[in-house]
Amino acid sequence: MQSRFWRLIVSMFGAAACALILIQIGIYAQARGAAAAPQAAPAAPAARGAAAPAAQAAAPAYRAPRTGDGHPNLSGIWQSMNEANWNIEAHSADTWRVSALGAVDATPPGAGIVADGGTIPYLPAAAEKRKENFKNRLTLDPEIKCYLPGTPRAMYQNMPFQIIQDTDYIAMAFQFAGALRTIYMKPTPGPADSWMGWSNGKWDGETLVIDTKDFNGMAWLDRAGNFTSDKLHVVERITAMDKDHLNYEATIEDPDTFSRQWKISFPLYRRVEPNARLLEFKCVEYSEEVIYGKLRKGATN
Repeated sequence: MQSRFWRLIVSMFGAAACALILIQIGIYAQARGAAAAPQAAPAAPAARGAAAPAAQAAAPAYRAPRTGDGHPNLSGIWQSMNEANWNIEAHSADTWRVSALGAVDATPPGAGIVADGGTIPYLPAAAEKRKENFKNRLTLDPEIKCYLPGTPRAMYQNMPFQIIQDTDYIAMAFQFAGALRTIYMKPTPGPADSWMGWSNGKWDGETLVIDTKDFNGMAWLDRAGNFTSDKLHVVERITAMDKDHLNYEATIEDPDTFSRQWKISFPLYRRVEPNARLLEFKCVEYSEEVIYGKLRKGATN
């Protein structure tokens, strides 16, 4: 019995010794292989003034599907997702315009869409007018009276709009008040001033560039009283970021209102639900009392 026990101990030590030897052999072989492997040649020093190589190759820019004439196809139903229609500048939550509506009429907070510091560069007299607009916004805001929203306000009014492309024309149809824009891809002079302005367009690679002038100066930029004059000039750039997102940027110039050019920028989102379409919103009938109620027989105001 005792001899069997010692034979078992000896066999266990023998197995352990063999395992240790095999491990050492493996480590030695790896060391020899690493030493034998050819070393990569050191990188040649960059020439003076040469740019350092990028750590990672830049992702290729998105290329939108093409129309029959080879231009990016931006057709679809789009909508903004921001609080710019309340105030295009960054703003905190604010109280209602109509006290009876409580929280429903309160202004939600928003990060704003104004670039270059987020502040509109008003001339002094225009800044005072903006304050008056805000004070009297319940009666002066054109949106309340169902007037056309103007450009660029129609693009971020929180209602969907549709882009329809053709070679010579691009149409934009807006749900609010049935507003329409026609972008003429062959430059055409505007016949008269209007709420939406007169738009001529061109392609700059993947970007649709729209130059709009000939405004009537009556539209506001938001519900906070930000405004422009009939000298407004808007240059919009619309670029597909991917199949369901557009980047929208507009440069705004108005020498009668602002001290310099300034920009707004925000994404537009494709409405992707299966039944996405523009619905009828004839807001004129909802604003008749606001506009004409005082003319009703027996009215006291």
